[in-house]
Amino acid sequence: MSEEGHHPPEIWCFRRGLVPYGEALQEQKELEAYRQSGRVPDVLLLLEHPPVYTRGRRSHASELPMGEEWYRAQGIDIVQTDRGGRITYHGPGQLVGYPIMSLKPYRDDVEQFIRRMESAIIASLADVGIAAGPIEGLTGVWTHEARKIASIGVHVSRGVTTHGFAINVNNDLQPFEWIVPCGIDNCRMTSVTRELHAQFDMNRFMDIVQREIGVAYGGLPTEMDELIVAAAAA
Repeated sequence: MSEEGHHPPEIWCFRRGLVPYGEALQEQKELEAYRQSGRVPDVLLLLEHPPVYTRGRRSHASELPMGEEWYRAQGIDIVQTDRGGRITYHGPGQLVGYPIMSLKPYRDDVEQFIRRMESAIIASLADVGIAAGPIEGLTGVWTHEARKIASIGVHVSRGVTTHGFAINVNNDLQPFEWIVPCGIDNCRMTSVTRELHAQFDMNRFMDIVQREIGVAYGGLPTEMDELIVAAAAA
């Protein structure tokens, strides 16, 4: 809890809807530069992507066993990224969160930053009735049946993070079965829909995630729009 007379720093939250991966990556890079120069506070982008496999720095060709052309024929793009981790899938109905945040409050401790991200995801899932947590030696968040429900992968440049997390909410899980998700053989995936046996309202889930991100990082989630962000960064 903040001391009397002190207010927690704002975390600007921007809901972007369905955004092509390349467009979102460009937006992250712009916000990264603004954050590095101190022109904006910490930012959280919440959005969904059209079908795409994203490959992290440790990804191997063997994680796409069908060959890239086969996946593209299914309507799924493939993109190489500079985040950590291996390959994962993004698609409509999955909530993707990109925190563009300074590591200074955490003394540049990336591990602590990721643990806080995990705690926000775990708390968000608990709020809707899903018990989940980490598994030692693996990234992401898992249900007690050892099914993966959220993925995490970040990149750090000059003390500011990009990329972030993806939580399976209402998305199709089939595309995960066509790859080696996160480089984990026989990795079983799940979603909020699968666990609750019902679709979950995405706007409501974003409300929960915003709140829990604020708790985890000690900030005040503040919804913004594009014009305000552009004006502040000018």
